[in-house]
Amino acid sequence: MTDRPADLDVGSFTETAPWVVDPAALPWRLAVAAARARARATAADLTRRRRLPPVGRAVHVVAVVGWAIAGWWVRDRGRPASRAGLSRRLRRAFERLGPTYIKLGQILSAGEGMFPDELVAEFRLLRDQVPAEPFPAVRRAVDAAVGWASFRSFDPVPVAAASIAQVHAAHLATGEEVVVKVQRTAIERQVRRDLAVMGWLAPLLVGRIPVAALANPPALVEVFAETITEELDFRLEADSMLEVAGVLRRTGQRALVVPRPHPHLVTPTVLVMERLDGYAWGDAASLRAAGIDSAAVLNGLLIAFLEGLVLFGVFHGDLHAGNLLVRPDHKVALLDFGITGRLDERRRLAFLRLVMTTSANDVRGQVAAMRDLGALRPDADVDQVVSDLRLEGPPVDPLAMDAEQLTSEIREMTKALLGYGARIPKELMLFVKDMLFIDGAMATMAPDVDVLGELTTILLHLQQHHGERIARDLGEAAMAPIDLDGVRGSFGLSEDVTSITHREIQARRRAVRERLARRRAAGG
Repeated sequence: MTDRPADLDVGSFTETAPWVVDPAALPWRLAVAAARARARATAADLTRRRRLPPVGRAVHVVAVVGWAIAGWWVRDRGRPASRAGLSRRLRRAFERLGPTYIKLGQILSAGEGMFPDELVAEFRLLRDQVPAEPFPAVRRAVDAAVGWASFRSFDPVPVAAASIAQVHAAHLATGEEVVVKVQRTAIERQVRRDLAVMGWLAPLLVGRIPVAALANPPALVEVFAETITEELDFRLEADSMLEVAGVLRRTGQRALVVPRPHPHLVTPTVLVMERLDGYAWGDAASLRAAGIDSAAVLNGLLIAFLEGLVLFGVFHGDLHAGNLLVRPDHKVALLDFGITGRLDERRRLAFLRLVMTTSANDVRGQVAAMRDLGALRPDADVDQVVSDLRLEGPPVDPLAMDAEQLTSEIREMTKALLGYGARIPKELMLFVKDMLFIDGAMATMAPDVDVLGELTTILLHLQQHHGERIARDLGEAAMAPIDLDGVRGSFGLSEDVTSITHREIQARRRAVRERLARRRAAGG
């Protein structure tokens, strides 16, 4: 196609369109609203408290997880490597339990900072533990869903294989180069059975598995169920692709592009989409060789992510290296929209308030925003939370504290948070997970960029480009000047620190972790 594709007016897509999408004229979209409501109802039903789970599967799960915990209790409990031992045994148990548990482990593996380092490190090993579905089964699934005759060629070796589906390169009968996402055989039945078991088992684990002081197994299972039930219908993913592409267009973000879903070849179990190529995310050497500014690429991703979140309440909920490509035109291709964060208006405003009060160093405003997000009880007293957590006053540099002081500080803060019913709602968990990925990406993409300066630039961008919208949503008071002391305080830095690189931040974190590890090894 030589003309500018018409669908660039409705979404951030590539300039070379294999086809043009019209969101108002896609037959598969007619079922999306009902399918999304059905997925949510299914998640709620499967995770409700019940007297008995699916007995056969429950016995198997309890046996496998119980054996892992028993092995830890006998061999590792009370030793310096106790948490590492438990994490390793749980990871092996998840491998034996199959795709649903592998998917849960993969989500947990992205929770650096939310879950113990040992657990995150072990569960990262699950990312490559899913064997591909046999090709005859893939062919039968594709033929049943969209017809095998739809394709001129179909590569039997998958580009990627995950716990719910796998992706194959193909050419349509009409010649277009595409990728085809195919759901695993019988995965929906297995997920439903596993979620019912998790919903029954989770309340029994409260306080019994010491992998994280703030771990809330029932809430975690609820979040997981909401996520995975939506992933089981690819029409919802295709709709999310269009929705995110539309948000990018409305915010003027052309630094990111989304693959076009096919106008007709989209079903609950098969999704055909435009094929996009590019450099692997994090391959800074190749990007530099191609003349691409990796720091600018990362900056564009972060700004687009925040704009979609706080202005429209929609964001890609599963950012990781496998879901991002950097194209030769310097644009970032977003892939795999199976997990997409959506906020109702109340929570969108809470997120917007959180960003703006953080930039203004308004501690009480930040706590109120977290309460409105559902991270604290609705009746939590903001002033009392600020007092109990000692959130006011000059920042405390963790490097200035010895191991015993650090341990005591963490213990007291954890106790106070538990007292306020602290939990991680789904949207906040996805947001934190994505931000942790972006933070980690800085280690390879922009290790020597001044983080304080970069954050200031991003906050100024929001105010300058969306100030009228923010003032309309939150009031003129929300447009307070950026308080750099507050930004510094979030890193535990004193006011005399004018700049700090991500490399330096990583070194500080390592020092804190090593101090705590020595404390644990000494029996503290």
